[in-house]
Amino acid sequence: MQLTTLDWVIVFVSLAVSFAPAVWMARRAGSSTAEFFTSGRAAPWWLVGVSMVATTFSTDTPNLVANLVREGGVASNWAWWAFLLTGMTTVFFYARLWRRIGVLTDLEFYELRYSGRAATWVRGFRAVYLGVLFNVVIMASVNLAAAKIANVLLGWSMGQTLLVCGFINVAFAATSGLWGVLVTDFLQFGIALTGSFAAAFYALRHPAVGGLHGLFSHLTPSTLSLVPDLADWSVSVPLFIVPLAVQWWSTWYPGSEPGGGSYVAQRMLAARSERDAMAGTLLFNVAHYAVRPWPWILVALASMIVFPEVADIRRALPHVDPALVGNDMAYPAMLTFLPAGVLGLMVAGLLAAYVSTISTHLNWGTSYLVHDLYRRFLRSDRDERHYVLVGRLVTGALMLAAGSLTLVLDSARTTFNLLLSIGAGTGLLYLLRWFWWRINAWSEIAAMASSFILALGLFLLEGRGVAFAPHLSLIATVVTTTTVWLAVTWLTSPTDRATLVRFYRAARPAGPGWRDIRRECGGLASSDNLPLAFGGTVASCAFVYAALFGVGHLLMGHTGRAVVSLVVLLVSGVLMRRAVARMWAA
Repeated sequence: MQLTTLDWVIVFVSLAVSFAPAVWMARRAGSSTAEFFTSGRAAPWWLVGVSMVATTFSTDTPNLVANLVREGGVASNWAWWAFLLTGMTTVFFYARLWRRIGVLTDLEFYELRYSGRAATWVRGFRAVYLGVLFNVVIMASVNLAAAKIANVLLGWSMGQTLLVCGFINVAFAATSGLWGVLVTDFLQFGIALTGSFAAAFYALRHPAVGGLHGLFSHLTPSTLSLVPDLADWSVSVPLFIVPLAVQWWSTWYPGSEPGGGSYVAQRMLAARSERDAMAGTLLFNVAHYAVRPWPWILVALASMIVFPEVADIRRALPHVDPALVGNDMAYPAMLTFLPAGVLGLMVAGLLAAYVSTISTHLNWGTSYLVHDLYRRFLRSDRDERHYVLVGRLVTGALMLAAGSLTLVLDSARTTFNLLLSIGAGTGLLYLLRWFWWRINAWSEIAAMASSFILALGLFLLEGRGVAFAPHLSLIATVVTTTTVWLAVTWLTSPTDRATLVRFYRAARPAGPGWRDIRRECGGLASSDNLPLAFGGTVASCAFVYAALFGVGHLLMGHTGRAVVSLVVLLVSGVLMRRAVARMWAA
């Protein structure tokens, strides 16, 4: 495709608007690591929430949704919709705890919660494991999606895309620190969301689609169903039952971590108060699951009419490397029908989504490598400006590593499944470690090691032609990993008492799991209310799912179902608001 002058003007104006905060915040970000990595712990709730949702709004996300919908229908999105339970649990049970302990990165938690060399080892290992391995894989997946889209819309090669985008991201992330990332995320989210709605609008206007009525009349009820046929276990178990019953609490995935973690924890730690941490995380989950999905889903559904088979996508994109063309390429293929001006807006939106995600991952990964590895273990005696400088150099190195890995990936779906398998089985530990004093550093080591070994073993077996269904592999990994870390917990010595007392005084978690430690702290009570938190979680999940389903039913013309969803939305919204108000008053 050829972008017109108007398209390029829109792209460059959006870039200029997005980069203004980076330049403005550069001096402040360079003053200390607290400013560079946690924005001085002064971010308001609305900025925290929008930044979280902008980070998860990436170039690979619409591609992943297109892949899911084309292969399994709308209901296949439960692979990520189920993580709403994880997100709302974080809002009501963990957001205040994270902000309360006041660390710079979530990896500091390990030496605050655990004791001995094992605690130190876990912190250092996870700095590399998450900051490099996990982080680079995620960024490579995002790079791959960007390269595919640029190849379709601009005719750029993968190398050209990686070079241009790498320069933009390193220049931005290394300059602005988290303050610049937060403010820019706010601007970029508006651009990206506008672009996604424009893409859906013009996908529906395609002559082969014929608007909403034409779209839904062309597709089968099973494709459009929001919930798979529960009577067909071959479909409902992997697509619906396992994600809701097992996946959401058992699997560690960046942005959807049980108990919070990674860049979600970074945003909560950057909030100016416990209330801001909680409200920002709530805003993130509402926007992530209730606001964004339908524009992507509509484009994916329209693509099934315009490009019924992958071969049709290949014929429509003869200039694209055939090795890159799969069902995930349906989304960028649909963008080729956008008119001048709107195409520029879409490119600007995708670029904004890309920069938002990558800059966050660069800042997050760098915080681990600088604060939790370099300063903690290598050079602990240097001034703040030295660590900021090292952080800027590490930012460039991470981007280079991610660009190199991009060359060997094939699809966003493959990466998604790989990350789920590596993190499977560790989630329950991350939920319980805040509320059960007996969990120790060896529990964490056992969970990580067993999960990784099992994922690697399954991957090698698949390479030899011995493949298992993903949901069966997930369940087997969860059961094995959970059994291993629970056994290790009971067979190893607990965290020393002084460390447990110090942690309880800092976090003040509620519940019976800390009864003995609470007694040693002179009966220092927690202000948290676990039954209220549970009620708030249930009400909030009902609120978001009602909004998500209500929009879907309204689009499909299911008036009765839409009304029922509206009633559930209103009732659950009132209950959610009351729960939040009572928690803030405590």
